[in-house]
Amino acid sequence: MADKMETAVNDTEVAASDLSQKQQSVEEPTTQSGETSVLNVLVQGVALFSDGYNVQVIGYMETVLAKLYPKELTANIKTRLSNSILIGEVLGMLFFGLCIDRFGRRMGIIATTIFLVLGIVLATASHGTSVTGMFWMMIISRGIAGLGAGGEYAVCTAQALESADGDEKLRKKRGFLVAVSTNLAIISGFVGSSIVSVIVIAAYHGKASDGIWRICFGIGCVLPLSIFFFRMRLLDSTQYRKHAIQHKIPYWLALRMYWKPLLGCCSAWFLYDFVVYPFNLLAPTLVKGFSSNQTLLESVGWSALINAFALPGAFFGAFLIEKLGRRQTYAFGWAIVCIFGFAIGGSMIQLQHVFPLFVVLYGLFQSFLSVGPGNCNFLVSSESFPTPLRGHFLGFAAAVGKAGAAIGTTVLSIALNDFDSAIKGQQVIFLIGSGLSVIGTLCVWFLIPNHPDNLEDEDARFRAFLEENGYPTENIGL
Repeated sequence: MADKMETAVNDTEVAASDLSQKQQSVEEPTTQSGETSVLNVLVQGVALFSDGYNVQVIGYMETVLAKLYPKELTANIKTRLSNSILIGEVLGMLFFGLCIDRFGRRMGIIATTIFLVLGIVLATASHGTSVTGMFWMMIISRGIAGLGAGGEYAVCTAQALESADGDEKLRKKRGFLVAVSTNLAIISGFVGSSIVSVIVIAAYHGKASDGIWRICFGIGCVLPLSIFFFRMRLLDSTQYRKHAIQHKIPYWLALRMYWKPLLGCCSAWFLYDFVVYPFNLLAPTLVKGFSSNQTLLESVGWSALINAFALPGAFFGAFLIEKLGRRQTYAFGWAIVCIFGFAIGGSMIQLQHVFPLFVVLYGLFQSFLSVGPGNCNFLVSSESFPTPLRGHFLGFAAAVGKAGAAIGTTVLSIALNDFDSAIKGQQVIFLIGSGLSVIGTLCVWFLIPNHPDNLEDEDARFRAFLEENGYPTENIGL
């Protein structure tokens, strides 16, 4: 009898030990390997590359469409073409920012890819009983694509950040990795769209054709489809599985704790997109203003060169983030943009006689927009908030930024065309952009917090705040 009792006790202890190990494995998920983390980060970068391509390609195709349909492509239609994907992005950022916190990062990958590819296919096939009808189909289709592209901002940035933080060796390079997989990837997509546009236009011997914009639009769905099945196999990050809040989300408590960094991130991103998107999309128009005899290929080629300046700026800024810190790099980039913008605006009349110098100064203006705010928008807006609400706050800040892009494109397009002299209009928009950069510098310096050394610190601080205010934290995590 004693032996049986001892055996029963031992069995109970073994069962309790097994249960304890299982509970510990749930409460403290295993971290990812360094190779898996890096691969996960890079895959998110490829996805955002495709978003950058699809957003920017319309700027070059508007030059083609203007030659094909000079009467039908009115100023209003042109603005709607530029803004449709931006408006879709705003909705996608808000909606999928909520979804990925509630249902997981992997769900967001599936849904955003479907919307993005569907919109691109419809835009490529745009037609109608009239040219205006064709333009409206294009506008609506690019809006659908924007829903997916906007959702990718929240999905990819959150997944890249949490993957980079999941390995101790990579944690010290987290800022660099996230900057490379977000802003550098998107800028590369911008440059990729210009290279594809130049090649396709050259293939048509520099003559405008419907085939040009249909091919350039259609290429935009190649990358999302090529990596879709690989992304389907990725798991939600360790950090998300450990800290997710899927029910009774404490919005009011979160706003009480994070209103200041949220205000800073939203303000800085709004001002950045208000400046950078119009100057990207209007690059062909600005370049054309220096000469009335430029061919289609020359116009697109010069503007492609100007936008390519942002690429080394994004790469340099990614290194600078780890040396100076997030907020310092953020403010430094904004301050240099102010200097170049005021210099170009103040000397525009003289620069009209030295076109190569204008291209270099314009390119440096674009480059330092990437060095500071371009890189730091994604990083700061994801690091400043806890994992359970990262998608919410990141998506909201990005949506406010894209609202700035839509408003900025409209306002600066009107300002550019509101003067009889093209040079005068260009001068005004550079001065406006530089003035807004001054405000952006101040917002960053006074509202943006220093980043946490690791994401777990911020999650622990948020959990402690919830407990102090009576929120039940026992159900946090999956």
